[in-house]
Amino acid sequence: MSMESLLITLVIGGIAGWLAGLIVKGFGFGIIGNIIIGIIGAFVGAWALGMLGISIGGGIVGAIINAMIGAIIVLLVIGLIKRA
Repeated sequence: MSMESLLITLVIGGIAGWLAGLIVKGFGFGIIGNIIIGIIGAFVGAWALGMLGISIGGGIVGAIINAMIGAIIVLLVIGLIKRA
């Protein structure tokens, strides 16, 4: 992975984590935590949507939506674990 693609992944994950933190109220971890969740969510979203055969589209907007879906999944799972 080149330095440019790593930087793009971090930026997209950060934006997605921030958006997911706004959407999933009560399960956020602050701005830094949500950015980390967004970066993890980018990988989870790519895996989950790929397994389901769903393609959001290409480009930055598609990548942000994909990562945001993954971040929402991660936040919901963490919220369920915290409640137990």
